[in-house]
Amino acid sequence: VSTQSTGSSGINAEYGSSQFAFTTFVSRINMFGKYTKVIYGTAAVAGLGGILLMANGSGNASKPFPKILSTHSLVAKHVTKDKWEKLSNIKTKTSGFTLEKAIACAVQFDDQHCGIYAGDGDSYKDFAAVFDPLIQEYHGISPNAKHTSDMDVSKIRGTINPLAPVHSVRIRVGRSFNGFGLSPGITREQRLELEKLMKNALESMEGNLKGNYYPLLGMDEKIRQQLVDDHFLFVSGDRNLKAAGMERDWPEGRGIFHNKDKTFLVWVNEEDQTRIISMQKGGDVREVFARLAKGIEAVRTSVFNASGKDFLLDEKYGYIHSCPTNLGTGMRASVHIDLPGWTAEGVDKLKARCESLNLQPRGTRGESGGQTGITYDISNKHRLGYSEVQLVQCMIDGVNTLYKEDLELQKKHGL
Repeated sequence: VSTQSTGSSGINAEYGSSQFAFTTFVSRINMFGKYTKVIYGTAAVAGLGGILLMANGSGNASKPFPKILSTHSLVAKHVTKDKWEKLSNIKTKTSGFTLEKAIACAVQFDDQHCGIYAGDGDSYKDFAAVFDPLIQEYHGISPNAKHTSDMDVSKIRGTINPLAPVHSVRIRVGRSFNGFGLSPGITREQRLELEKLMKNALESMEGNLKGNYYPLLGMDEKIRQQLVDDHFLFVSGDRNLKAAGMERDWPEGRGIFHNKDKTFLVWVNEEDQTRIISMQKGGDVREVFARLAKGIEAVRTSVFNASGKDFLLDEKYGYIHSCPTNLGTGMRASVHIDLPGWTAEGVDKLKARCESLNLQPRGTRGESGGQTGITYDISNKHRLGYSEVQLVQCMIDGVNTLYKEDLELQKKHGL
């Protein structure tokens, strides 16, 4: 049977020589005056073929347009009714993710800036009408931009002034493997398979990367407390991660690895499939970056040799992450440094100065932990559109500038 939608004039059905007996319930709904949806209820067909459903390409009406509570978010700007009509019924191949799941945070909460997560690599392609302009606006890149990765530590010039009161250096990246959903969409089976691959990869580390993997499920209390004391343990309860679907089946399939010296860590199946971290006391950024590069390649090689799966890497968006704000390098290179002069000058002025240096200041308690005392977490602002070497160099140069200015501000305020 061939059926055709003819707008408001009705349904035309063309039949072959076979005899057909069928009962049909037809509901026609005109949406925005653009097209007619024809939904067939029941049909008993004898003879040839079946029925072609002409309902927005899927046989189903689009879902009701959601109320987005974060009215000033990028989601509110870029998820329009027209795009929703076209995309709301799509399910991605890798994890069956939907646009409705992607924007859950912006729908549930009124304080989101971005408000969207990807459930797998497919999400960035299937929902490109939303993701592409949103990513371009957030990262300030052009539609035809291409990402370049560079982890060559020999290209870094200089280091942080050894006189600067730097407590520690920490550089982290996110990495995802193809064939698995990202944390918001990953299935239980995929998560467990990925953890197994990562456990085997991490336990094969050698030299100064050698260490132990600790699964969260069934973790010994003594080990748990030590990880808490070391500030290594990631925990459940973040409302954004819960709303986005990242805490399904918690804590199964999650874990933490660290080397003997506690200078190389990997989080498995938290906000990203993996967060790879290099850190140490003092201000030797080059050493921290070199260890990170070595660790990333060791993880990639081990997983690839065992499974044939490689990092999700896109020509335009670099390394794929669940949150579009982390696309590109997924890198955050930071130091904890005392800035008494800038504290006296005012935190708002420090934030403005950091902005001009393409840096981001935080309290040492993290993104939402607030600021106490004179110690700040200073990191690179950008992720996409710059290489890893460029971002680390930006952080080094910016921190040296802030330290030099802090000495002058200390004199100004009589410190």
